[in-house]
Amino acid sequence: MQIAEARGLNADAILQNVVLCKVYNSNHLELVVRGLSRFIETYNAQLLIVDSIISLHRAEYVGRGTLADRQQRLNKMIHHLLRLAEVYNIVVVTNQMQTKPDTFFGDPIRPAGGNVIAHACTYRIYLRKSGKNRKATIVDSPLHPYSDTQFTITEKGIEDPEP
Repeated sequence: MQIAEARGLNADAILQNVVLCKVYNSNHLELVVRGLSRFIETYNAQLLIVDSIISLHRAEYVGRGTLADRQQRLNKMIHHLLRLAEVYNIVVVTNQMQTKPDTFFGDPIRPAGGNVIAHACTYRIYLRKSGKNRKATIVDSPLHPYSDTQFTITEKGIEDPEP
């Protein structure tokens, strides 16, 4: 609403085109992902965002004993999303980061979910705070070299940072 109002647009009309699906556990997320193709076709969806894809699985599958089952379920879900991305070209997935405590040199922050998620993504962009701004770094891309840029988030949305 803030972005629409800051740009002089009708926020209510814009929000009529946004659908939010709240999921409550990993089984629910997997069920929703399996039914997405019908939703995309029915509503002519132009963008699909799966926010923090690993969070529910991390919370429910704790410890090394459940790692194999968790990774298999994630792999199945990720590959379903990959098929949707190939057909509709609209899927964006966000992930959580975790600290690797045994790192002595370099960045100890790494994406959660391991190789199952990392290898399935076409573009990997690392977003983080950089003072009052944000920094986006292209970590992996088939078309673009490793690079980064700064941006800021305001009431108008994403903008260039002030000099």
